[in-house]
Amino acid sequence: MDRHVDVLANTHGIAAAPITPQMFASAGKEHMQKYGTTAEHMAKIAWKNHKHSVNNPNSQFRKEYSLDEIRSSRMVHEPLTMLQCCPTSDGSACAILCSEEFAKKHGLTDKAVEILAIEMATDLPSTFSERSCMKMVGYDMTRMASDKAYKKAGLCPRDVQVVELHDCFSANELISYEALGLCQEGRAGEMVDHGNNTYGGKYVVNPSGGLISKGHPLGATGLAQCAELCWQLRGEAGKRQVPGAKVGLQHNIGLGGAVVVALYRLGYPSTRSAVGMAPAGGSSLQCDPVFDLIAEKVKEEGASMVKKIKGSFLFKIKGSDGKVYEWLVDLKSPPGSVTKGTGLKGNCTIAMTDSNFMDLVTGKIGAQKAFFEGKLKISGNTALALKLQTVMPKPGQAKL
Repeated sequence: MDRHVDVLANTHGIAAAPITPQMFASAGKEHMQKYGTTAEHMAKIAWKNHKHSVNNPNSQFRKEYSLDEIRSSRMVHEPLTMLQCCPTSDGSACAILCSEEFAKKHGLTDKAVEILAIEMATDLPSTFSERSCMKMVGYDMTRMASDKAYKKAGLCPRDVQVVELHDCFSANELISYEALGLCQEGRAGEMVDHGNNTYGGKYVVNPSGGLISKGHPLGATGLAQCAELCWQLRGEAGKRQVPGAKVGLQHNIGLGGAVVVALYRLGYPSTRSAVGMAPAGGSSLQCDPVFDLIAEKVKEEGASMVKKIKGSFLFKIKGSDGKVYEWLVDLKSPPGSVTKGTGLKGNCTIAMTDSNFMDLVTGKIGAQKAFFEGKLKISGNTALALKLQTVMPKPGQAKL
């Protein structure tokens, strides 16, 4: 830790306060100076985590504090008050790992949580060379590990719904939003202000209450995060359940210095649909979640997709009930749209059965092979089909 202390001493000096809060508080100050975030943003993060912990029976603290109480609690090191710092904790956690064969044999496939990716990064040259407290406490390590994890899993941040991250101090949660790709660099304050870190927002971060309120029992902290994400993905989190949680992201860090980022998803590879989601309740179509993802992508990236495509796709999917269901992905003019209905018209028509479409999306069959075997039929503007890869979700992105 000597080199970490040197960075702190050379950037903000050493004060008469515990050294670890000084490091993370200084990282928070650096973010404030670079991007205009405020102490209020960090206080709001702590307020959110204490509020989340009210519904966690395993939390060390279950009291809901007001924002004023957070801000007015004893100052530990500017801008961090006591209620923005993790407590000293005792605790334990465990995870049971098993093979796919074991899960099948014992009927656990509906509860088994798959580790899609897990990546570790250690201190980098930039941790010490760039005179940055944000990097000294792990920003670059987190960015590197998360980038590798997303790539290995074939996912991106927008595929995540629930996050357990290392909020040893509220400042670290703030800077980790950006390092994990949950928002653009410099936009963590906006993410907090818009409520995109809690229920009803883009992500729910630390539904357990996080280290700040659930507690930080050091060696057990990482497995406690894993346990929380497993409960969330199984729908077993009770009053703190994140609606529609399909993919969970875990971030755990230790100074001196390593970070681990993991991605989890409920389900079994052979029984999961294209994007790790079960078919919508009451629907006979496996492809419903795929078009939900396409609609989400168009909502977020419609303007740029229109520039690339300037046309529309009509999907005609035949279900196991013999009925044909239609979706129109209209990217002729911004902002773009996805419509499910009947009698729709598009520039390029894609016709497949539900099962063949899922095989295409998951990569079990290539587009060319599906076409020549008669499993994929294209009509209308066939040249437009070459741009379909822009529309299809990952993983198993279809390339026509």
